[in-house]
Amino acid sequence: MSTFKIDVRESSNIQVLDLKGYLDAHTAPDLEKAFQGLLDGQKYRIVVNCKDLTYISSAGLGVFMAYIEDVRKNDGDIKLSNMSSKVYNVFDLLGFPLLYDITKDESEALKKFQTGAK
Repeated sequence: MSTFKIDVRESSNIQVLDLKGYLDAHTAPDLEKAFQGLLDGQKYRIVVNCKDLTYISSAGLGVFMAYIEDVRKNDGDIKLSNMSSKVYNVFDLLGFPLLYDITKDESEALKKFQTGAK
């Protein structure tokens, strides 16, 4: 059984999702619920901290693709941070660095929101 946990916190009016464990077809619905909850609450500035994310499957990647359009049409964005090289390679293989702002650490992602940088 895959273990996956999401902690949601707020930093300077920006929502931070801390992902931990395996994001796969069994756990992707948990991430969908988290994103939907943020959208329902009109929270569109989102940083996903991947520091403790140990694995991501195509189902997990699909969740990001399912929500990015709704977030951006509301003048928000999803920024990704703190990826291990293993997780980054999966994102990179599918061209995600062209679609998403992937930062080295969370503070850099937060700063980009605060300064309006893309």
